[in-house]
Amino acid sequence: MPGAALITASVSISEPFPPLDPLRMPNEPPPSSPRALEPYDRVSEVLFGLVMVLTFTGSLSVAQAGREDVHAMLIGALGCNLAWGFIDAMLYLMGCLAEKGQGLITYRALRRATDPRQAQRLIADALPPIVASVVTAAELQALQQRLQALPDPPKRARLNGTEWLGGLAVFALVFATTFPVALPFVFLRDAGIAMRVSNAIAIVLLFVTGYAFGRTAGLRPWLVGILMVLLGLLFVAMTILLGG
Repeated sequence: MPGAALITASVSISEPFPPLDPLRMPNEPPPSSPRALEPYDRVSEVLFGLVMVLTFTGSLSVAQAGREDVHAMLIGALGCNLAWGFIDAMLYLMGCLAEKGQGLITYRALRRATDPRQAQRLIADALPPIVASVVTAAELQALQQRLQALPDPPKRARLNGTEWLGGLAVFALVFATTFPVALPFVFLRDAGIAMRVSNAIAIVLLFVTGYAFGRTAGLRPWLVGILMVLLGLLFVAMTILLGG
């Protein structure tokens, strides 16, 4: 919900969107310790990185693979996750910028609105549905007055340090997940044993990722962990079958 950020510039409402920094009042303290990535973002990036590297390790024929084949597989896995980490980080930053831009558009529309009901409708649309359902007309009017008293918004949206750090974290997560799954092929000369160790590590990582997501989402962590393993293996199988 792009416009939700402008609401936190005026009042303290608990919602999942970070405040739009350029719209913060000059004497208002910055938000405390904003996260570069939310837990579900971290889970999705780790899962994405694991699926990518498993696509390469799973396509290796251990019965016929020599050291050159293993070396080529490792280079391919590292290169793939390096490229996709960069692409995913750029998409993350583009999403942040688009969300801020939409917030500015909503804020400018609010300031230009001459009809109080139209302004209050813009505010209600920017709020999370559960919050909008309990906010009264008087509260919306108070929000409107406080928002319209804020300084003029900037001409364009800009990324802040936290968002740049989030993009770096996206890249690092996708790229770093290559190593635990690929390292057995570096240290073990027997490709068959390396494959079994690599698969065991991947299954553990998929389970831990699902377990962490289950705790974050208020679901059953063990069940979500098992489902994440099955989902990850299904993604890998589909990727390999479709030419990966």
